[in-house]
Amino acid sequence: MRVLIVTAGSWGDVAPYTGLGVRLRAAGHDVALATHERFRSAVTAHRLGFRALPVDPRGELASADGQGVARAVNPAVQMARLIRMARAFMPALTAGVHDAVRQGADVLLSSTVTEPMCAALGEALRVPVLGAHLQPIHPTTAFAPVLTGARSLSPYGNLLGGHALRAGTDRIFAPAVRALRRELGLPPRELHHVSTRQVLHGFSPHVVPRPRDWPDGHRVCGYWWPAIPPDWRPEPRLVDFLASGPPPVFAGFGSFVTADAEQLSDMIGEALRRARVRGVVQAGWSGLHVENDDIITVREVPHAWLLPRIAAAVHHAGAGTTAAGLRAGVPAVPVPVQLDQHFWAARLHALGVSPRPVRHQRLTAHRLADAITEAVREPALHGRARHIAARLAEEDGARPVLDALERLG
Repeated sequence: MRVLIVTAGSWGDVAPYTGLGVRLRAAGHDVALATHERFRSAVTAHRLGFRALPVDPRGELASADGQGVARAVNPAVQMARLIRMARAFMPALTAGVHDAVRQGADVLLSSTVTEPMCAALGEALRVPVLGAHLQPIHPTTAFAPVLTGARSLSPYGNLLGGHALRAGTDRIFAPAVRALRRELGLPPRELHHVSTRQVLHGFSPHVVPRPRDWPDGHRVCGYWWPAIPPDWRPEPRLVDFLASGPPPVFAGFGSFVTADAEQLSDMIGEALRRARVRGVVQAGWSGLHVENDDIITVREVPHAWLLPRIAAAVHHAGAGTTAAGLRAGVPAVPVPVQLDQHFWAARLHALGVSPRPVRHQRLTAHRLADAITEAVREPALHGRARHIAARLAEEDGARPVLDALERLG
């Protein structure tokens, strides 16, 4: 079966699908990923097909609009700025998805961001579409909408908020999808009437249990772990550093882009010094850099290799980094910046594997040092982290996807 996985966003929105794609290919499927040109080599390294989508996600995050989203403290302001930014590039992204799908596929697996386009294309081309989501975005009474950063309200408040968020995000897609439907000769419909009916979620029920009020076709599968490039080897400098002392603390903010990279780097270095721990800082898209006898900076290192070798992980609580830390069985120090990062940070704290999250907009060296100290020295956090890692090791998140494809075949 020709499987096209369609996803857009940062590397965290792409990496899990490389592992899923490798697994599907091993089962005999012809697999391609449609995503941004920036990630071409990271996809083709695993012998997966690649179809380019427009828009440079790092460029968008580094833009004035992207920085405005990151700086906003109020969730409503942050969402309004995101909607304005996303609406500007959505027509180009929609056209790119159309071009990618027209190259042929027997089934589409779509991320949350590309689902409205894929649903219309699947309807027009009579190609089945399965949602392949990394976040639990469907409205529910179980928790507040994940993209708002809001705390859980009453069950009714959570559900109402979920539907309100859906109405708001529909504003991002509606103009471009309406134009696409006209181009495809489809009748106009509201977006929520054409969303995929079967959605497979790539996270663990041990981390987010499946809400009881979700539709029958929505399933929580377990994580889809990113594939490690076959020719990747750790730098000798990193190997030597890890061997030269006690396990260090990891600090990385992944695809977060800040205009104040020097200030954030200095804050991380000061916090590690105050906590009296060694550190491995990942440069990420911000280009963080801290170097001294007890801290080194690295470029891209697979989390599956690095995180089991550290004492705790300071990160932005993106879905992928959150998952990698849980898999490694190490405590987290979540510093969420925006959108679903607040949801995953809250989950880490509720699971008992992290101190209370510290929002990036309120971060200081003192607060970060206190959180690092707690994460490194509190035995309960380590014990709970190891327990959850053992549960995740028992899961096979790709199996339900394979089963779904077999039913279609």
